Amino acid sequence: MRSISRIITNRTLNLPDVNFSEGEIILVDKPSGPTSFQIVNKIRKIIDVKKVGHSGTLDPKASGLMIICTGKKTKVMDSFINLNKTYSGVIRLGLTSASMDTETECIETPIPKDLDEKKILEARDSFIGEIEQTPPMFSAVKINGKKLYNLARKGKSVEREPRKIFIERFDITKIDLPDIHFIINCSKGTFIRVIADDFGKKLNTGAILTELRRIGIGNFRIEDAITIDVFSNNFQLSAAAK
Repeated sequence: MRSISRIITNRTLNLPDVNFSEGEIILVDKPSGPTSFQIVNKIRKIIDVKKVGHSGTLDPKASGLMIICTGKKTKVMDSFINLNKTYSGVIRLGLTSASMDTETECIETPIPKDLDEKKILEARDSFIGEIEQTPPMFSAVKINGKKLYNLARKGKSVEREPRKIFIERFDITKIDLPDIHFIINCSKGTFIRVIADDFGKKLNTGAILTELRRIGIGNFRIEDAITIDVFSNNFQLSAAAK
């Protein structure tokens, strides 16, 4: 198996010896809308290779970096899954929803009149370091073999055990109430929607996640990722030239 250092990015689209059947690693920029599985399936159809996987699920409404592995390179996916993830996004105060984002109906809640930047930053500080987080019902986490979001869509709820996660960085990049813009660097398995919900509770209001983009996985950055359309067009051109 070739070195893991070989990565297909938007700068290395035309490698002459690309072999997706044997195994390649691709940085992909997922758009908002499709599921992570749908992105993997699109790649599978484009390259006509059955063995394709990814290194960490993004919610359908989230966009950003996915590391796609094909062929024998799927054996190294765990080394990417365990890396810290970096996200940018927007938390909107004054709203709550069952999914903790805009996927389900949003209900307005009052925002305290005395809310100011100091209180927002104090709330932010409480998240930094090791904390416990309960997985949301609207998630792909499995309990007793059933994915939680399938139960949630049927109006069911089950008890979930809190998990320890680690927030290495939580920057508030802009406060434009009711919106709070942020960048978070966190351990694997962190639900940013839950951070948004918990953030609102600390400020005595509701909060949902309205925007989310994964901008980093370990040292890999979204700036190097390829959109599905660019990848598809380039693959077709390369195939035609052979």
